[in-house]
Amino acid sequence: MQKLTPFLISGLLVFGVAACQDTAKTTVTAPAPDEAAQAPTAATTQAAKEDAQSELRRRQLDADIRAREQRNNVTGGDTDRATADLASQVRSKLEANIPGGQLTVNAVQDGTVTVAGTVNNQEQLAKIEPLSKEIKGVKNVVVKAVVAPPKS
Repeated sequence: MQKLTPFLISGLLVFGVAACQDTAKTTVTAPAPDEAAQAPTAATTQAAKEDAQSELRRRQLDADIRAREQRNNVTGGDTDRATADLASQVRSKLEANIPGGQLTVNAVQDGTVTVAGTVNNQEQLAKIEPLSKEIKGVKNVVVKAVVAPPKS
């Protein structure tokens, strides 16, 4: 038995080395390290866009916002808000409720949030301020966004 154990272990090691010679892909469509990356097709890009703007994604973002607000309430409300956290929450709220918008959000210590970028129509532009003010800690919203319909 003592001579058989090293033989079995060495056999497993040789088998493992031989099996690992081929670089495995992480997904079916992922290129191997020696392959050139391919640009995604229009259908793949559209599917990803629809997923990002889906009702499920909006619910996830709203749930994230509620969870942040609950954590914020436990730690003392909006008295000591980090500007990065405030900007992140506003960005998530706008992303969930303004599909297709390309917006940037900056916040300063006094609770003023500046939203810039483009939206697809006037209705979306009008939503920016009320949606931003739903986030605890936002006292003032400066909207520098403009309407720019998507190019087809």
